[in-house]
Amino acid sequence: MKKSNTANTILSSLPTSPTMSAHHTYTGGSKASLHSSRSSRSSINHSTANIKSNKIDLEIETILEKAKFYTSVCLGTTAILSVFTFLFLIPFVVDPAISTIIADYDPVPVTCIVIEHIQAAGIKNCTWSSCREGCTSSPNKCHQLYVNYTRIPFHEWEKNPRDLETVIWDVSFTRFLINSEGCGYPPTTNCSVFAQQYGFSHIGEPFPCYYSRAYPEVVIGRYSWENNLVHLLLSLIIPTVLFALSIGVLSYWYCPCCDNACNKSSRVYAEKFPTKEDKLLCHSDDEDEMEY
Repeated sequence: MKKSNTANTILSSLPTSPTMSAHHTYTGGSKASLHSSRSSRSSINHSTANIKSNKIDLEIETILEKAKFYTSVCLGTTAILSVFTFLFLIPFVVDPAISTIIADYDPVPVTCIVIEHIQAAGIKNCTWSSCREGCTSSPNKCHQLYVNYTRIPFHEWEKNPRDLETVIWDVSFTRFLINSEGCGYPPTTNCSVFAQQYGFSHIGEPFPCYYSRAYPEVVIGRYSWENNLVHLLLSLIIPTVLFALSIGVLSYWYCPCCDNACNKSSRVYAEKFPTKEDKLLCHSDDEDEMEY
């Protein structure tokens, strides 16, 4: 036992060889350099990934800005066109529809006959016309139709025809119009076809017509309560909704007051008026300071 212990102490006291120490130093240095190269590579990869992500975010932001710009242009154009469309529809759709509602035409067609058809020419002779192709210009040629009508429904007249000489007409020799305004635009309004349908060789033939319960002397050939109401609602609702939506979106995007109002936090009022817990906490702090 003593010999072995003495041998161990002698071996431990011997100096290490320079080759072994150099080998350990080289191994440690290579490990450190490998670790540093890995860390530098990872940092480079991380920075490259950040640059790519920043580029992607910038591209997305640019695309969103372009989309917002073009959308704003479209919304502004829509708002302007809605205003002009509404102004255009007032004399051509809104006003005739309202006047038709005020006239209160009987939805059940009654029986009419044309008693006179005048085909005139010249502005002086065409002071009125049963049909005009265009509601803004004065016609140089016109068809003037005069009718008699009775309040007997036309479907009853067809079932049981009367002798025209024995019929008592409710209104005689009154003007006959194609519609409530007496005018329209092609292709729905064709005055030549209208004159051939009711005048010329068809004088004295019974046909359905609509009279005004508010103005009994007004008689028209075309009337539909449903179509009149639909046209009025569409001409009022569509431009108004488009204008309101366009202006609302543009105001939300570009109006600072609207943005602040929409993003206002409800905590503002709570900060102005502290809660009971805050008051108690402040009171306890004041008492602690006084004791100190």
